Amino acid sequence: MQRPAETTKPALGVGMVGYAFMGAAHSQGWRTVGRVFDLPLRPAMAAICGRDPDAVRAAAEKHGWAATETDWRALIARDDVQLVDICTPGDSHAEIAIAALEAGKHVLCEKPLANSVAEAEAMVEAARRARERGQIATVGFNYRRTPAIAHARRMVRDGRLGVLRHVRVSYLQDWLVDPESPLVWRLRREHAGSGALGDLGAHIVDLAQYLAGEPLVGVSALTETFVRERPLPAGTATTGLGGQAGGAARGPVTVDDAALFSGRLASGALASFEATRFAAGRKNALRIELNGERGSLAFDLERLNELHFHDHTEPATDAGFRRILVTEPEHPYLEAWWPAGHALGYEHTFVHQARDLVLAIDARTEPEPSFADGLQVQRVLAAVEESAEKNCVYTPVPA
Repeated sequence: MQRPAETTKPALGVGMVGYAFMGAAHSQGWRTVGRVFDLPLRPAMAAICGRDPDAVRAAAEKHGWAATETDWRALIARDDVQLVDICTPGDSHAEIAIAALEAGKHVLCEKPLANSVAEAEAMVEAARRARERGQIATVGFNYRRTPAIAHARRMVRDGRLGVLRHVRVSYLQDWLVDPESPLVWRLRREHAGSGALGDLGAHIVDLAQYLAGEPLVGVSALTETFVRERPLPAGTATTGLGGQAGGAARGPVTVDDAALFSGRLASGALASFEATRFAAGRKNALRIELNGERGSLAFDLERLNELHFHDHTEPATDAGFRRILVTEPEHPYLEAWWPAGHALGYEHTFVHQARDLVLAIDARTEPEPSFADGLQVQRVLAAVEESAEKNCVYTPVPA
């Protein structure tokens, strides 16, 4: 039942394309955001779209969507949809996003923005034209919405680290260690664009640039595919990352399994990155550390309510890394949640993502991250692939 105050607010009809892992996560965000934050608009889960009628109906019932569609064009055409949320594989991002923007809709598109720089550039141009009409287009780098990451950005912006020297980031998972794990869409270049590089590397490139407040200008990279052939999957996985093998038939893996690269930021600071889905025992281990002239900051996604900060201006007798528990109401996003000390989790980043987008739509302000930010990440990923093809040759990232 809607709260009385909610019924007086203008509705923002949301239509979502895709209903698997990211679809479930985004649904959680839309279902929850208006119950936690006092928003100027009321998000309404108008319709969800997927190609399998039975599966999409089940997803709608499970996640709280009012209607279903089996053609994304029909979803975009609905009068009760003002915002299109794209949770599909990367090969369809550009087509759906551009069509939605041209139809006058706001757009939230999952990361990475596209499968190529050319697609991302076309999306940015469509977003620029739509912005002139008052539409908002943003890309879903949800880890920016972790309160500890948002607080770390404040600390860097406020000069707590001084001049930045180093950024080091790793994102380690293990769900592909088994060579008999099936050939899901994430392992096919025509659908995913790239492998661990686009799936995990996009997140850590965005986080490095976001926290540093400056872009990467060049990279040197190595990539590798460890298992080059896998069994074909049985059906379509609707939850998690993998699936079940379908029998004896096999197919080629056409993306990277791991990417390792160094980079230079615009200021001259150095950065290092590792992204792999072959780190046995690591489930979702994203770690980032920044070192500056005045101190250091470190974050671990598996302890996502914490930062570790070293203030190098303190006397050596007392200095050292200290834990900051990011659960105070003064920390980003936390004014609406629980009493101090009560932790949040992964799913809350999607609630915060929905909040920020609704506020941007209402205020008609430029969203963060924008499609232009997504394009910058895409250019870094392309430079990584180019460098790896040339056996680690330093490759500039186009401005």
